[in-house]
Amino acid sequence: MQTPIDSALVWLRRDLRVDDHAALYHALRAARRVWCAFVFDRAILDALPRADRRVEFIRDSIVGVDAELRALAASHGIDGAGLIVRHGRADEELPALAARLGVQSVYASFDDEPAALTRDARVRGRLADQGIALHLSKDHVVFARDEVMTQGGGPFSVFTPYKNAWLRKVDDYFLSAWPVARHASALAPLPGDLAPGGDAAGIPALEAIGFERTNLHRLRLPSGPAGAQELLADFVERIDDYDSKRDYPAVKGPSYLGPHLRFGTVSIRQLARLARQRSQDGSRGAEVWLSELIWRDFYHQILHHHPHVDGHAFRPAYDRVRWDHGKAADALFAAWCEGRTGYPLVDAAMHQINQSGYMHNRLRMIVASFLTKDLGLDWRRGEAYFALHLNDFDLASNNGGWQWAASTGCDAQPWFRIFNPVTQSQKFDPEGRFIRRYLPALARLPDKLIHAPWLVRPIDLHAAGVVLGRDYPMPVVQHDEARKKTLERYGVVKG
Repeated sequence: MQTPIDSALVWLRRDLRVDDHAALYHALRAARRVWCAFVFDRAILDALPRADRRVEFIRDSIVGVDAELRALAASHGIDGAGLIVRHGRADEELPALAARLGVQSVYASFDDEPAALTRDARVRGRLADQGIALHLSKDHVVFARDEVMTQGGGPFSVFTPYKNAWLRKVDDYFLSAWPVARHASALAPLPGDLAPGGDAAGIPALEAIGFERTNLHRLRLPSGPAGAQELLADFVERIDDYDSKRDYPAVKGPSYLGPHLRFGTVSIRQLARLARQRSQDGSRGAEVWLSELIWRDFYHQILHHHPHVDGHAFRPAYDRVRWDHGKAADALFAAWCEGRTGYPLVDAAMHQINQSGYMHNRLRMIVASFLTKDLGLDWRRGEAYFALHLNDFDLASNNGGWQWAASTGCDAQPWFRIFNPVTQSQKFDPEGRFIRRYLPALARLPDKLIHAPWLVRPIDLHAAGVVLGRDYPMPVVQHDEARKKTLERYGVVKG
């Protein structure tokens, strides 16, 4: 057995919990004393608007993490433990904290996003200069990097074969929880100068790191590990119907766990273990949900093996597609962003993301298809907009979803298949319930007429109190004409 080191530091990033935490487990096994830290990284935060729901979600979540750390330590007779919080550049603050604590090792979960890899390389170098080792381990996916490969030893680029290989490989071992509590006696009290009341101020208020309160608490999105378990308990009661309800935005079908998966306030192993067991017991809903979790792993391994997807098409030939640019294109993009396209389901979806930071998955596909194949605009513009506004923004999944919709990615929607926003609306919001929620100006239109107001007879518009151009815009494009242009646009790569 390896001789324990004296002390270690666990650096929390996208794994904001204590239970089933790989890096924390490894640190507790390796060291006699273990501290945990989180850094509000200014390299990320300074580029965000001052009112950002994700920053508020993170801040509230680490309050929960701190409480769980204290409780876990107290259960082993250790008083004065807790989370050390810093605000600055992570590649500066973390090495400085490690040196101040005098640790021999830093433990963290790896992150395959390009910016994270660059940051971690800098941190590793600065730690090495101080004689401190950096240990990175897998935590935010079930299978990562090279764990699920083709028979030829290469990465998969088509989802279904990847999913089948994933399901063949997964077993109880890969889904078992890291038994953190068993080794928590190694948690250490905070040194006096780092405890609240020393020169550290504990967990800073949102305003102290330069951010403002948002409407997060009115959105019924509970934060932290406790919030994740609250949402999961609610979803477990509905999971068997997931397959039949997940495509209808007016219905409570999804798990709503996206932000918790993104920031690691819940373990992916816990979710996949639950989904797999329920699926084996015959739940079709759980089977479909497990497939969605596998899509998440798939896109992460795509980003690892093909980092060029961050900024370029997965299939380089599709970089030849000529998207529209200029003032007219900018005006169309603004209409899309602000929910003024004249297509009710598209506009309602954009109001949803703008008001809440959430967008139903079916709607993400519809608005992405509309931006690229109706408006002829570069998918990267939409990807960046989602990156700025989604509470659950994750580079791998967001990029994969946008490239799927734009037909530029791996296993993508074929370029000649173009969502019709009206028929999508009629199929997935047949009674117009979702549209009415976000577009009250159309609320009095009958169900069958609400999907395409420009086709409604003047007498029916008058009866509903709708004046097109005043209460609701005319369509910014005609779908049939836009479809023809899209087929021509993609013609450069159809061979």
